[in-house]
Amino acid sequence: VQLQASGGGLVQSGGSLRLSCTASGITLSHYHIGWFRQAPGEGREAVSCVSSNDDNTYYIDSVKGRFTLSRDSAKNTAYLEMKDLRPEDSAVYYCATVTTSRAPGGTIFGCYGAAYWGEGTQVTVSS
Repeated sequence: VQLQASGGGLVQSGGSLRLSCTASGITLSHYHIGWFRQAPGEGREAVSCVSSNDDNTYYIDSVKGRFTLSRDSAKNTAYLEMKDLRPEDSAVYYCATVTTSRAPGGTIFGCYGAAYWGEGTQVTVSS
């Protein structure tokens, strides 16, 4: 099993990037998937995740309205579209299969790395 993350780079503040996570050995649509990031000296945090049936997507507050997680089942790939990037978004970004915590109504309020992780892709946002 392999998750290959790509699409990182250096952008100016306000710019955009699209990260891709392509899976081999598993069918991504069968899994909850997520994106995490880790800045130097910081812990790894969950940025966004989506349920396997795409009925619910979670974003941390700091990226709501700017980041969009999606997937293309035909390509076995997940994406993280990032707009209006800020210097504080600079980090190594990872994709992973995840487990989720849900409120009684089904809203995801947390996601946690599970069995499969990709190697990270560096995102650097200059001010």
